[in-house]
Amino acid sequence: MYVCICNGVTDHDIRHAAEAGCKSMAELTMRTGAGANCGSCVDMASELLMQSRAVQALPLPILRHRLQHAA
Repeated sequence: MYVCICNGVTDHDIRHAAEAGCKSMAELTMRTGAGANCGSCVDMASELLMQSRAVQALPLPILRHRLQHAA
């Protein structure tokens, strides 16, 4: 799904950025462009980034895999 229409950033792009080590909305904007124009996507993009980082922190890879593919 598109999160940032202005820059064509998808939820997959945000998850990929989180997997690559992105830790903040400012960094996400620098990496993907999400939130750089109108800003209407910032809340959703921030939430997706936090969720993706939380899933990565799970200790068991099988749980991480299930949660990533459930979304």
